[in-house]
Amino acid sequence: MISDEPILSQDEREAINSGRWFSSLSPSLRHDILRYSYVKRYRDGELIAARGDRPDEWVACAKGAVRISSTSVSGKQVTLTYVEPGIWFGDVAIFDGDQRTHDCYAHGETTILCVSRNDFTKILSDHTELYEALLRHNARVIRLLFGLVEDLNTLPLRSRLAKQLVHLARSYGVPSFAHPDETRIGLHLAQEELAQLLGASRQRVNQELKQMEREELIRVEPGGLIVRSRDGLKRIGNGEQE
Repeated sequence: MISDEPILSQDEREAINSGRWFSSLSPSLRHDILRYSYVKRYRDGELIAARGDRPDEWVACAKGAVRISSTSVSGKQVTLTYVEPGIWFGDVAIFDGDQRTHDCYAHGETTILCVSRNDFTKILSDHTELYEALLRHNARVIRLLFGLVEDLNTLPLRSRLAKQLVHLARSYGVPSFAHPDETRIGLHLAQEELAQLLGASRQRVNQELKQMEREELIRVEPGGLIVRSRDGLKRIGNGEQE
């Protein structure tokens, strides 16, 4: 872990402050959360928290991404999601006091903002507003999880891949100045990592990506994926034929 920069950079602070959930809180609550928080920085691939760990911290991603994953009995790694900058997580384990259920790894150079369990409890006692805010936050997460389970059981890989690319473009999109209609996905995922996220083989994901590239929906470059038609991907994600 890198520990020589204990203060958030301007971009990292902006990522936290502009998060949809965090920005909806009252100024006094936001102030206290930041007052009690501390910074940790990790190199690509470093373990942030392991399955079975004690829930000692409430965490937000400020830079990079946090890969939430688990390993099956057969040794196969499954990626559940990538936590993007501005998203807070870990409060469920603090509430129920049980062990962490998944591994958390840094994806790229990653900065997280942490609040200790004791300070989290103090903030809750000082700001009852946080209870309702966390209920809304976790209700949204549950809705997203139900949607993912439904997609996994009802949609073909092509549709799931299209929906995932739209999500990645929305969360990590970098506009192209040369081509205003195109968006580069700033989160660099190898095809194997994308396959783990979709619960499919790398070969099948590669086939679907090549087909989407032929249809001019995306462009695959050495530096990552370019979304050329977000509307086209949305139609595929909704089950419409292109």
